[in-house]
Amino acid sequence: MSEKKERRQQAGPGFGPGPGMGMPVQKAKNFKGTLRRLITYMRPRYWRLGAVFMMAILSTVFGIVSPKVMGKATTKLFEGLVAKFMGIPGAKVDFDYIWQILLYLGVLYLISSAFMYIQQYIMAGVAQGTVFDLRTAVTDKLNRLPLKFFDSRTHGEILSRVTNDLDTVANTLQQSVTQLITSTVTIIGVIIMMLTISPLLTLITIVTLPLSGVLTAVVASKSQKYFKTQQKSLGELNGHVEEMYTGHKVVKAYGREQQSIGEFSRINEQLYEAGWKAQFVSGMIMPLMQFVGNIGYVLVCVAGGIMVTKKSIQIGDVQAFIQYSRQFTFPIAQLANIANVIQSTVAAAERVFELLDEQEEIADPVDSQVVKSPEGVVQFEHVKFGYKPDVPLIEDMNIDVKPGQVVAIVGPTGAGKTTLVNLLMRFYEIDGGRITVDGVDIRAMARGDLRTIFGMVLQDTWLFNGTIRENIAYGREGATEEEIVRAAKAAHADHFIRTLPEGYSTILNEEASNISQGQKQLLTIARAILADPAILILDEATSSVDTRTEVHIQRAMSALMKGRTSFVIAHRLSTIRDADVILVMNHGAVIEQGTHQELLAAGGFYAELYNSQFTGAAVAG
Repeated sequence: MSEKKERRQQAGPGFGPGPGMGMPVQKAKNFKGTLRRLITYMRPRYWRLGAVFMMAILSTVFGIVSPKVMGKATTKLFEGLVAKFMGIPGAKVDFDYIWQILLYLGVLYLISSAFMYIQQYIMAGVAQGTVFDLRTAVTDKLNRLPLKFFDSRTHGEILSRVTNDLDTVANTLQQSVTQLITSTVTIIGVIIMMLTISPLLTLITIVTLPLSGVLTAVVASKSQKYFKTQQKSLGELNGHVEEMYTGHKVVKAYGREQQSIGEFSRINEQLYEAGWKAQFVSGMIMPLMQFVGNIGYVLVCVAGGIMVTKKSIQIGDVQAFIQYSRQFTFPIAQLANIANVIQSTVAAAERVFELLDEQEEIADPVDSQVVKSPEGVVQFEHVKFGYKPDVPLIEDMNIDVKPGQVVAIVGPTGAGKTTLVNLLMRFYEIDGGRITVDGVDIRAMARGDLRTIFGMVLQDTWLFNGTIRENIAYGREGATEEEIVRAAKAAHADHFIRTLPEGYSTILNEEASNISQGQKQLLTIARAILADPAILILDEATSSVDTRTEVHIQRAMSALMKGRTSFVIAHRLSTIRDADVILVMNHGAVIEQGTHQELLAAGGFYAELYNSQFTGAAVAG
């Protein structure tokens, strides 16, 4: 099973009637510490949070008072009807009083809604402002992280922290914080109002709560194991479907359609079994809670009716109490849900803070040096480097590159060719020695200033979602249409661009899969030509184009490299015969250097590598 598929199995979402209803909840490793740190981002908005708290209290208080006020109208209506039924002279229903009560209720509800609106408005600003600060901190952090951080993690993992985790924090701050305040105030307020009506009825209502809690806990524990199985099966199914669709050509080529369908059916059946059990068991929670609530409701009605007959309580108070008992159970369930949401949110925030705590690249020197008119003199002096401290890759590298030289770097896979470029661009920091450009140590320069000297065309093309024109113009800010077209013509890309329906305005999708790999490479070369750098780095830049196009590109590159120092990493040795210097690398060291003819005459590692390529080509032919 592939690594991608394994990651999918760990990430399937759960389903159910809502958070807190038996679904497994991801918990933070350090809940208190992460929560305190998250609160520090809200600290600049404490006065707004205070306003939210006050608005929540006022909105809830006005809402809580309403049932008792409505009870007075019910009592007055009941008393008037009873008096008329008993034939008391002049008895009538006091509708004027009832209309006053209803008007008063309307004002209460209106005020409660107004406070709720203000509360949501302020909290939206607090939540989005807090997450804005977090996103800014994360973006700044990503810009300061070394390349090894990105090399050691999948893109999906980093994107998940930047997008999904921050969205989780934003949604919780927006919704759950206000719900937490409102639910807490509602519970306290309802208990107080119920006590003012009847301590006995309040006791009956509260006694039913432990039974509800026990039933919920038992059912939730049963459903949780089914949800875990469901998540695992869903992840496995997602991984299988993704692999089958991304590799559908291989599946068809080897006639494995039936095996694929069989595997899908097996996993799907497993998901079905776990899914319906999880949904059924967790779905029992609400009916059970309603059942217990109805028991309490019946007890309150019976006890309240008896108390009305004894005239120890008014009928309107019983009605108000029934409304309060209904209001009482909802915020308790809501608090249980919020507790799980907060657990997941703090876990998401913890992943964001782990990213913010990653070790940053060495800061640029305050008095950094700038090479204003670079000539292209590059020197490696006793350079030492290893991706891991205890596993050295480069022991003692010494290279002297003169201005305008074309330096080819060759060697087997893992020899350290791309590593040399990473060190030159300061994507990785050297462990010893120094690298200089025009006599200036690259560590004495700001990374931004250093990298403006270089132009890169890599084996892995990088194009973003946008027009072809925008992708080429990325090489130089403020480039004109004429300059963009000239660069495209120099890279032999103009012809194929004009054959596209929208020409230079053709929009590339996110993976630029609507053009061929060779065409992508031509666009990146055009971008490098437009950038007009002092030093060029070409990492197998022509590996994805056909032989005829390669000839055109080689000519364009020769013109581009004229008068510029160029580093060319090549696997096909036929492309670097005309290089001024060829560096032959193996195991992180330069073992041979010289021109193509000199190295062939020496009969060493390069000659063996060169001859093996052409011998292989002849055999293949």
